Amino acid sequence: MFKRLPPLNSLKAFDSAATHLSFTKAADELFVTQAAVSHQIKLLEDFLGIELFIRKNRVLELTEKGKWYYGEISPLLQKLANVTEKLVSKDKSHLNISVPQTFAIQWLVPRLIHFNQQYPDIEVRIRASEQDEGVLNKDIDVAIYYGYGNWDNLHTELLAKANLVMLAAPKLLAEKPVHNEKDLKKHRLIHIHTRENWQLLSHHLNVELPNVQEGSLFSHTFMALQTAVYGQGLILANQMLAQQEISSGNLQIVLPTNLTDPKGFYVVNNQNRDNENTIQIFRQWIVEEMNKTIQQQTETQEKFNG
Repeated sequence: MFKRLPPLNSLKAFDSAATHLSFTKAADELFVTQAAVSHQIKLLEDFLGIELFIRKNRVLELTEKGKWYYGEISPLLQKLANVTEKLVSKDKSHLNISVPQTFAIQWLVPRLIHFNQQYPDIEVRIRASEQDEGVLNKDIDVAIYYGYGNWDNLHTELLAKANLVMLAAPKLLAEKPVHNEKDLKKHRLIHIHTRENWQLLSHHLNVELPNVQEGSLFSHTFMALQTAVYGQGLILANQMLAQQEISSGNLQIVLPTNLTDPKGFYVVNNQNRDNENTIQIFRQWIVEEMNKTIQQQTETQEKFNG
């Protein structure tokens, strides 16, 4: 008969919080509130009668006993998850993929049917996440990162770098045409994450844009794109993410920029899993699909430049 075991939810919360050294990131991973994670950690500490974390100045650290406990239980939880998955999956392979939300909506989801048709025995599970810190969650097989590619301990392959394209709704441009860089001052600017890209463009075009510090700021590209579609301003967006709206005619290129996005899209996985068949299959497929997209973008840009 088993001795009394700690609550599973508390162990999961501890494992995630110890991995990220953050209750907030653990809450995001487990799809619960930060307060819920903190509560589960407290339950586990009360159960064990020891402190697992040191909380000081908003920095979370593991105690020495916490480090030992994490090292012991983390592999056990992973093994429990693996054997359970094998039991319920009925021998069908599956692939857990972490993808930025806009990349999933604008690029991956419309093309995923091609993967399903080619590999019907691989069940794809998509998790929308902005994770780009170089630490893959234990239940993620492959991830798409949007960043600079400098992540340690990961097998990283560049999928694509794209230009930042200036876009607007056709109706807005009909009302307020943009013939040259000076006309940009007449419009509201839409910003994604920060105001840095419009500042980069200002330097690139060697023209002062007094409205760079104004305009709405969005945390996700897909929200900013929809704002532009509704004619609420000009957007400077990664062409890869905006291509669907360009192709549909919802947005059109305002002026050619030839400004490369400092960030790129990368497919990554933990280095110790390079030889897993499903991971290799997905990496090869997504690289091929991305090459098709890059060709489409090139044709679009050449058509615009005349």
